[in-house]
Amino acid sequence: MKAHPVLQAAPALIVTFALSILAAIAAPVRVAADTSAPITIVAFGDSLTAGYGLKASDSFPAQLQMALRAKGYKVTIVNAGVSGDTTADGLRRFDWSLQPKPDGVILELGANDALRGIDPKEPRANLDKMLATLKSQNIDVLLAGMKAPNNWGPEYVKAFDAIYPDLAAKYGIKLYPFFLDGVAIDPAFSQPDGLHPTAKGVAVIVKRMMPDAEALVQHITQRKTAAK
Repeated sequence: MKAHPVLQAAPALIVTFALSILAAIAAPVRVAADTSAPITIVAFGDSLTAGYGLKASDSFPAQLQMALRAKGYKVTIVNAGVSGDTTADGLRRFDWSLQPKPDGVILELGANDALRGIDPKEPRANLDKMLATLKSQNIDVLLAGMKAPNNWGPEYVKAFDAIYPDLAAKYGIKLYPFFLDGVAIDPAFSQPDGLHPTAKGVAVIVKRMMPDAEALVQHITQRKTAAK
């Protein structure tokens, strides 16, 4: 008896179906972040960014990069921190620190101005110039704020602390109000000098800043996608 044509084709159909299932199982699972183009962000600042007293792998840029990559983002964080820099020092090296042009900048400066009691008008003007440069080059920025120590008096503190929210509003950028939030003056997270965070302190900073850092990366991704 001659087999029905459908029955004759059945073995081939079964093999084809099985191969298609195996191919689907073997296919890599992709998350949204994996499909985005690589992003470069410059962390520009002083010793708090540079990682004073820490291993390079424990610095703020290194820990932030690791945290972002763990979430699937193709991000490189360039450490452009120089210990001891004031905003004036940062302004002098700012232009060449943006070469090659990055996709974004995390700007953290002002702690040394405050510690030295420099007239708040100076760091305000210096940061303003840096932010104007970033805007003119269409570089996304996250501004990390700083707070003045109380020993300079309430008038100084008021004038200095207002710099960051004022500039963030002026340029329409995201502000992380205080870089050392949750870490400052806490011996559990500070080095013996009481000023610089330990590796655990940096981890706290990264954890607290992550929502803003992710928002920065996502905005950069959207901008680059729209430009294609």
